[in-house]
Amino acid sequence: MKGYFMVPGYTLEELEKRISYHFRNQALLRQAITHTSFSNEQKINKQMHYERLEFLGDAVLELITSDFLYHGNPEKTEGQLSKMRASLVCEPALAFCARDLDLGKFIILGRGEEATGGRDRDSIIADVMEAIIGAIFLDGGMEEAKKYIYHTVLADQGSKQLFLDSKTNLQEYMQGQIKKEFHYHLTEESGPEHDKHFSVEVVMEDKVLGRGEGRTKKGAEQQAAYEALLRLKEAEEKGIGTCI
Repeated sequence: MKGYFMVPGYTLEELEKRISYHFRNQALLRQAITHTSFSNEQKINKQMHYERLEFLGDAVLELITSDFLYHGNPEKTEGQLSKMRASLVCEPALAFCARDLDLGKFIILGRGEEATGGRDRDSIIADVMEAIIGAIFLDGGMEEAKKYIYHTVLADQGSKQLFLDSKTNLQEYMQGQIKKEFHYHLTEESGPEHDKHFSVEVVMEDKVLGRGEGRTKKGAEQQAAYEALLRLKEAEEKGIGTCI
């Protein structure tokens, strides 16, 4: 297949291992990881892209997550459950899950999208996560889709919540535990206005606690705060204190 396929070594079979599901119709998986940019570049033999599967996967994900939260949180109100669901299935949360699978390296991209860093763009890898859910649902039914969602999106909620609230959590941790000032330092800003890239560090007393990158400054700060939190908590567990 001409164009940008996966990074070498990142095959459909390897992806099946990572998502713990073997497709009977592997064409569905190929469609789920094919971006519109690749499909649009094909003059003949156009490939099916992921948008329709994403539409289906989004609905399946919302239903399974709603059921999971409803039965697991009998004391929560409708409003509280809605907020919890939104935090679990929002774009940053799905992108976080996708990076756990190294999903970006499996995506089939067009030349333009490849050149502008599409493999690591939150909006793309989050969409592919939903498309894979849709593909599994069509190939194996609701129970198989549920297993995948439990294995990825709903697994290790503590880490995901820590990531999503990382800036707030870091602020509270520094004030309550460390009692020292810190700040975010922008180390790099590159790219055109429509496709910016930011690199940020969390700095305390000239020590770099964490680094992050993103398409927005806020996103980069969130990643940097998450890394800083992990390092601080690891140091605390080892009894190192702030000497990290």
